Amino acid sequence: MAEALEQLVESLLYEGYALYPYTPGATKNATPTPFGIVYPPAYAAECAGAFDHARLECWAHPAPGATLSATLRFLRSRGDRHQAAEQRVELGPIRVGQRQSVEFLGGRFTLRSETPPSGTAGHRVLVRACVHNTLRVQAGLDRAGALAGALLSTQIVVALSAGRFRSPLEGATHSVNTFPVLASAGDDVVLGTTIVLPDHPQIAPESRGGLFDSTEIEEALLLHVHALSDGERAEIERQDPAVREMIARAASTTPQEIMALHGRVTLRDPETTAPPVEPAGLPDPRAGEAEATVDGVRFVKGAKVLIRPGPEADLHARMLDGRTATIERIFTDYDGRTHLAVTIDGDPGQELMRDSGRFLFFYAPEVEVIDK
Repeated sequence: MAEALEQLVESLLYEGYALYPYTPGATKNATPTPFGIVYPPAYAAECAGAFDHARLECWAHPAPGATLSATLRFLRSRGDRHQAAEQRVELGPIRVGQRQSVEFLGGRFTLRSETPPSGTAGHRVLVRACVHNTLRVQAGLDRAGALAGALLSTQIVVALSAGRFRSPLEGATHSVNTFPVLASAGDDVVLGTTIVLPDHPQIAPESRGGLFDSTEIEEALLLHVHALSDGERAEIERQDPAVREMIARAASTTPQEIMALHGRVTLRDPETTAPPVEPAGLPDPRAGEAEATVDGVRFVKGAKVLIRPGPEADLHARMLDGRTATIERIFTDYDGRTHLAVTIDGDPGQELMRDSGRFLFFYAPEVEVIDK
């Protein structure tokens, strides 16, 4: 498995492993909380929405003589509360059209491929990788009891030695309890993961590593970790090594590293993966930042206005009807519309809103200038 894919799977494997504030005494850390759970059959039969298997299906266009291989990654509960251990099961390589299955403690992992009926356009095969929980448990277990025998955070990786996979996002397959996507530059690897991802998912280069908290915003979590008390850190350090290592790594981040996570937006053309090219002739969105004239009325940064929302305005805007506000910024969008960014006079948080750039926005017809 390529290093980038290995890092991605490792990160996904621990999403939901422990939740902020990460202390073992927190109620939400009393049981495992990952995605992609494969429960014992007896529990899944009694609980709507629970599965005793995960099935990845995808179409492949193999080259002559190509082989398939598959890797199953999951966590198995151990000890108390949310603690778990990593497990890995390998299959293949096998020839296209063959089937292979392996039993492991409490489960079965199967890989096979089938050629569709004759007359189907193009040389393609349907690839299936399935994992079943075969653990026998007593009926009537609660969720905590079922999790002790479940396969947690199940990830399936299927690789083709020669050829390519069709994007699973194009449909026409029936995956269960997993979300498959293309996961290599050559489209010869499919990852069946526990959360919805696009094709070719990547870990952001600014990331400081997994933080376990169910895909929560990394910048926010790092700030929270730095705010943990000495008592909370001491409590965390007494639990399993995975959480202890994660907290130590997060606590070592510098302000510059945290700022690098803030506000990055990357736009790419889905066909070329290149940055999009703006059409010619668009108005400069910065125009009118200090002032703007709309229907003969001049608006200036710093001017006082009276809020007069129309009847179609939402409840929040209507509650401000008649309030005096200060124009903080003026924006013109690509369609030529003017947006007035204001703070409300008399609001105890006005200075905070101004300093942090958290404005309320109104169109020109929704305000009256009272300080010309």
